[in-house]
Amino acid sequence: MGTTVTHAPAMEGLSQDSEPRHGPVKPERPAALKRRRRRENLAGYLFMSPWIAGFLLLTAGPMVASLYFAFTDYNLFDAPKWIGLDNFSEMFGDPRWRHSVQVTLWYVVVGTPLKLVAALGVALLLAQKRRGQAFYRAAFYAPSLIGASVSIAIVWKAIFSDDAIVDRMQKTFGIDVGGWTGDPDMIIYSLVALTVWQFGAPMVIFLAGLKQVPRELYEAAEVDGAGKLRRFWNITLPMISPVLFFNVLLETIHSFQIFSSAYIVGGGAGGNACGPADGSMVYTCYLYVQGFENSRMGLASAMAWMLLVAVALVTAVLFWSQKRWVHYEEGAR
Repeated sequence: MGTTVTHAPAMEGLSQDSEPRHGPVKPERPAALKRRRRRENLAGYLFMSPWIAGFLLLTAGPMVASLYFAFTDYNLFDAPKWIGLDNFSEMFGDPRWRHSVQVTLWYVVVGTPLKLVAALGVALLLAQKRRGQAFYRAAFYAPSLIGASVSIAIVWKAIFSDDAIVDRMQKTFGIDVGGWTGDPDMIIYSLVALTVWQFGAPMVIFLAGLKQVPRELYEAAEVDGAGKLRRFWNITLPMISPVLFFNVLLETIHSFQIFSSAYIVGGGAGGNACGPADGSMVYTCYLYVQGFENSRMGLASAMAWMLLVAVALVTAVLFWSQKRWVHYEEGAR
């Protein structure tokens, strides 16, 4: 019998050690490559055009205009008149302006740490596994969503007014100081209480940071006999220091920008806009009074740029200080 030899069919269009039938793929020519990149860039700019237009018309444009108005006498009705540094010299010599700076600094220095302490304390409690944990997280976070609204500020003013809930609770303990919103010395405390009540947002950030701390560190420290306070000071705080720095930076900037709650709780439009005897006259509230109630937009623009410079300086100081107390995973400080 003869032996039949069969050969596997060769792949169509290919031979051994040969290129495909159509030859190697030719590289794209430089001119065609440039045209394709140009089309891709054009498509990208088209998709970005709504944001670019909004930034130029609603952010960059007003900023440039306010910088010009800061050196002019402008009342919103007549053409601005160039006066140089007169707005800044008047601002520094205004006792009400200095008072607004003091009130704002007091609010930032007192309100921000209390808010962060409350947020970290609740985050430490919620980091432990317990029944109904999701409900508690949502309940504590909810005030951060609604706390900045005008309606909440109105309710807060009613709660701290004369013969309201807070006033009646004080009287049951023999404290008769009246409502906080009507007292020039106490109204700022109601604003601090409002900002502390809105600790939900930094709480969620703290909670995320606590979840990243390795449990092995706590177990090793517990074996060595370290108590809860020592574990918190030597393990928890250093490990979440980047998150703590982020919250400190964010909440400090927000505290400098407080307006709606101070304006509503203080009394709103009119001569009592910044609280009784200017008790709640934070910086932005006085800026609003000068710009829109007194129609001195030039002076208000100068005040706004001074606030921007102050916040930038505080931010720079915080970034400089992080080298001393913020610890990162790679060991850098």
